[in-house]
Amino acid sequence: MSGPTGGVRFMAHRGASRQYAEHTRAAYVQAIAEGADGLECDVQLTADGQVVLWHDATLERTSDGTGDLHDVTLAQLRGLDVFSWRNADLPATHGTAADQVLTLDELIDLVADAGRPLDLVIEIKHPSPFGMELEDRVLEVLTARGWTPEDGTVAGAPVWFMSFFPASQQHLAKTVPAERLMFLVDVLDEAKLSEGTEPVADGGFDFTDMLRALVAQGLQMVADGVMGGVGPSLQYVKEHPEQVRAWADAGRLVRVWTVDEPDDARVCLAAGAHELTTNVPGELRAALGA
Repeated sequence: MSGPTGGVRFMAHRGASRQYAEHTRAAYVQAIAEGADGLECDVQLTADGQVVLWHDATLERTSDGTGDLHDVTLAQLRGLDVFSWRNADLPATHGTAADQVLTLDELIDLVADAGRPLDLVIEIKHPSPFGMELEDRVLEVLTARGWTPEDGTVAGAPVWFMSFFPASQQHLAKTVPAERLMFLVDVLDEAKLSEGTEPVADGGFDFTDMLRALVAQGLQMVADGVMGGVGPSLQYVKEHPEQVRAWADAGRLVRVWTVDEPDDARVCLAAGAHELTTNVPGELRAALGA
C-alpha cells in the first residue's frame, strides 16, 4: 500500500491524458509505459448498469455523441468516437478505435497485465441518478475480480476510493477500511458560485451553503479517521499549505490533483504531499528526478 513513508508517487489522471484522450485504453496503456505508479479513473453507470470510466454527466466534451451518459447503454457508448478529439493516431499497442471505451473491469485487466505493481484509484462521480447503486456496482465488479475488504487489492493493485461527496464515503465505509477512503477537496470559488444567483429568502435553499457544508463534513470525517486520505486540488495546496502539512503530520495520505508542472509539484511536495495526480506521469517524474 502506498503511504506517507515512501517517496513521491505519480497517479495517472484518467491515464496519460495529455497525449491521449482521457479514460481511453490508449491513455492508460501510455501511462503504464511511462512508469506511472497508479491509474486514476472516474466511474459512472450506463443505462444498462455497466461501470464505465467517464468524467462528465454528458457525452459531448469527450465524444461525438450527445445527451446524458446515464441514458446510453455500454454498446451505444462503444459506438462513439471517444479518442480522435485528442489524438487520432493510435499505435497498434494502444488498441483499435473500437477498443477505447473502458469499463472498470477492463481497466483491471490492464492493471493485471502491466507486469509490475500499480495502484488503482477510483473516483466515484456524484451526483448520480443511480444514487448509491453506483458504489454497490463498483464493489460488485471488484469483488468478482477477487477484491476483499481485508486484502484491499485487485489484480495485485491496492484500490483507493475517492469522492467529493461525504455520503459516498459513508456508504463505502460500511465495507471499505478507512485507510482506503479519500475525501477530495477544492477551493470554493465564491464569486463563481454566486454569479447569476438571487438572494435566498429565509428558509430557502442556498447551493453555496450546501457546498460549504459538504466540504466541512468531509474534512471532519478525515479528522475523525473515517477516511485515511485527503485529495486537495493544486489550488487548495497553494492557498492552504499549512492545512496540507497538518494532514500529512497526522498520518493522512495526501494526493494532490491535478499537477502537471514541475514548479507546482515542488510546491505540493514542500507542503507535505505524498502523491501527485498528473496528466503527464512520465514527463513529471523525469522533471523531478524521482
